[in-house]
Amino acid sequence: MVQLTRIGARALTLFVLGGSVLLPGSAQAAVTTASVTLHGGGLSFVNGTPASTLSFPATTLNGANQTITASLPFDVSDATGSGAGWNVSATSTPFTSGSHTLPADATTIQAAPSLVCDLLPIFCTLASPLVGYPYTLPAAAVAPTPTTIFDAVAGTGLGGQTFDTTWTLAIPADAVATGTPYTSTWTFSLGSGP
Repeated sequence: MVQLTRIGARALTLFVLGGSVLLPGSAQAAVTTASVTLHGGGLSFVNGTPASTLSFPATTLNGANQTITASLPFDVSDATGSGAGWNVSATSTPFTSGSHTLPADATTIQAAPSLVCDLLPIFCTLASPLVGYPYTLPAAAVAPTPTTIFDAVAGTGLGGQTFDTTWTLAIPADAVATGTPYTSTWTFSLGSGP
């Protein structure tokens, strides 16, 4: 038996055979396997960080110990895809002006740096640091072995993120005003793993 049914301007023919309905051109299933190979990118400081110069505010000696602060941001891009984590280490020479030198332990980070993703939080995995604070920047006439100022444990620190360090410089009561700036050379390194 053949039955013709109108659907809009088109006709659909149904064949009834033994109680079942057969549709001409019935749907077929197809399976596609999609793949992509991801290659790891680099681990680097980006966006001009850390800055090549840092200036603490000019300070007038007052016969007492004083502390002053300055901010130094670091923008780290971990595009390695390894999840190995990373670390930023530092070393320095003491602050000197002519023959006068501030104490070797004068420079510290007193509290954990603030940390934000460069873009939306969905585009990075914020670093989870192991470093404890306060941190003292090592200093000697010949810069000593670097120590870690901030890090990301394995599985964190992926993508681009900025951490902002606040450096504290201790000026002793017996510091000498030389009329020229005290300067120190700081060296920062970025490495894989916490």
